[in-house]
Amino acid sequence: MGKKATAKKRAPAKAKKSAVPKRWSEREVVEAFSRFEKANPRPKGELVAVNNYTLLVAVVLSAQATDAGVNKATKALFQVADTPEKMIALGEERLRDYIKTIGLYKGKAKNVIALSNMLIEKHNSQVPRTREELQELPGAGRKTANVVLNIAFGEPTLAVDTHVFRVSNRTGLAPGKSPLEVELELDRVIPPRFKTHAHHWLILHGRYICVARAPRCPDCLINDLCRYPDKTVYPPAR
Repeated sequence: MGKKATAKKRAPAKAKKSAVPKRWSEREVVEAFSRFEKANPRPKGELVAVNNYTLLVAVVLSAQATDAGVNKATKALFQVADTPEKMIALGEERLRDYIKTIGLYKGKAKNVIALSNMLIEKHNSQVPRTREELQELPGAGRKTANVVLNIAFGEPTLAVDTHVFRVSNRTGLAPGKSPLEVELELDRVIPPRFKTHAHHWLILHGRYICVARAPRCPDCLINDLCRYPDKTVYPPAR
């Protein structure tokens, strides 16, 4: 009898590796931020504040809320409480009435009163100038500290909010799994001369162009540099 034919064992199929976007070159990063700079040389944050203290309060209130919503609530608030002492005199209950249109307003009111007390007791009623001291304040995390350092004191800090996080990952400019990872990567790739305004450019880009749904890719200044594979294409005009 002949030998029984044996079926050849097939080697297991190799899993396809997901395409890893090619990193931006230094030239491309410079080109992108040069375009942002040309289009908007001196970008500004959209939160309205009258001094460093009200800026700090506005940023704390802006967590999980829109800048427009915060501005609407603080317009009247800052007319009566634009210093830590005035905020303490106003009190938590009355503060709630001013900011009740903002999400999580009860917890935020508590934090604003607590941070106002801390500023009076530890910082002579002044907003501190270090990230560590700012992060010690109730309701103020790393993002809040970076925003205050940048806007109030001109430090080249990079605050990563939901817009900056989305733009950095979607475009491939500075991918990261957490805001801190993205911040550190942005700090690594962005040339020093752009850093003071960089987070404003990225926030505005994410808020108005690189939006979460249906990004406006045809209107994007950096469309040709962006690594996003599913770019929005507008239908041709009739």
